[in-house]
Amino acid sequence: DEILCSLAGPPSPPGQDPHGWRVPVDCVRANELCAAEPSCSSRYRTLRQCLAGRDRNTMLANKECQAALEVLQESPLYDCRCKRGMKKELQCLQIYWSIHLGLTEGGEFYEASPYEPVTSRLSDIFRLASIFSGMDPTTNSKSNHCLDAAKACNLNDNCKRLRSGYISTCNKEISATEHCSRRKCHKALRQFFDRVPSEYTYRLLFCSCKDQACAERRRQTIVPSCSYEDKEKPNCLDLRNTCRTDHLCRSRLADFHTNCQAPSQSMTSCPGDNYQACLGSYTGLIGFDMTPNYVDASTTSITISPWCSCRGSGNMEEECEKFLRDFTENPCLRNAIQAFGNGTDVNISPKNPLHPVTLLPKMEKSPALPDDINDSNTMYDMSIITTCTSVQEHGPKLNKSKEQSLCYSETQLTTDIMPDQKTFTDQKADGSRHRVRGMLPLAPILLLMLEL
Repeated sequence: DEILCSLAGPPSPPGQDPHGWRVPVDCVRANELCAAEPSCSSRYRTLRQCLAGRDRNTMLANKECQAALEVLQESPLYDCRCKRGMKKELQCLQIYWSIHLGLTEGGEFYEASPYEPVTSRLSDIFRLASIFSGMDPTTNSKSNHCLDAAKACNLNDNCKRLRSGYISTCNKEISATEHCSRRKCHKALRQFFDRVPSEYTYRLLFCSCKDQACAERRRQTIVPSCSYEDKEKPNCLDLRNTCRTDHLCRSRLADFHTNCQAPSQSMTSCPGDNYQACLGSYTGLIGFDMTPNYVDASTTSITISPWCSCRGSGNMEEECEKFLRDFTENPCLRNAIQAFGNGTDVNISPKNPLHPVTLLPKMEKSPALPDDINDSNTMYDMSIITTCTSVQEHGPKLNKSKEQSLCYSETQLTTDIMPDQKTFTDQKADGSRHRVRGMLPLAPILLLMLEL
């Protein structure tokens, strides 16, 4: 990006716009703005003709092609970006690469992402998903969080429908020799991860596991027998080159490198200390030839890799190994997955990373995450944990509050289950009340005896 900016010359001072129409917009809109400007539209057509069937050196040797590039560097097309999952995403990406492939060799190890930067954080998802047991640090550590994630998905109509769709598609046998339609499986997977909110998809992909059964369920999330594995592993550089022939795959791979490439100085090993951006870029690769997945069902380590190897790389073996390590030995990706599984984020104080401050005060009203009252009492437990702890520590010295009435055993939580029961009851407390009522008629007699 720095090289491209230097080619375009110094930026205009704030508030000054020499053309009057150059603003950072998505590439579809930038194309419309360019089409409305005669100089820009004519040079854009020239550049497209220059790129057709020519390598970059041949193109730059042509003065007309070079002039077209110089003009377009000052157009809205140069600064344009795309939004992942936007309505005209493919068209937007085609416009983006038509400009940027002319400015670069097209063979760089890392390419800049054509997508807009991710500004949200994992904590935003935690606030939505924390009422689920997988996000609740107080739940039993022996529970299968990946199974919980599947149950949570089934409670949402959109998640359930699209998940069932890709599972059936990826498991549908075509013939005796063809296990499934890999192309249809990938398409169904892309629809699922692009259309279902990340508080569901992330839980399926990045659930934390304590046993192999859970880890294997996590590995099987994308039906790897169809979407991931193949008879033979291709060379990783060949796989990358294949990916780069497709505008969508190329864009998702560039986005992954942009958001998951570990910087030299970072608390999390992620660019901008943004776990969310890395995990989003990772999910964006699923459903393409570059689809990554867990290599095994290990519970002690997390190893991610696309289905490829560096065998037969020849003099390109070092470059191939470097490319593969961006998946298998990526500290940013590994830390991001572990952070999500632990329910932590860089915005949370490291002194007490699992404190309930990550929860919204009224989580039960989240429209995206329906509650299942029969599944767990997590919603009750998390809302009363602080109050109940205080009652236990300080005893009756605390002022009475509504929350104190919730500090009873789980078997006594009858409100919302029995509509006629208006309050929580305690058998011991009832016995005490009966004894008090029995003593009340004796009070006047005792007073009379004292007067005598």
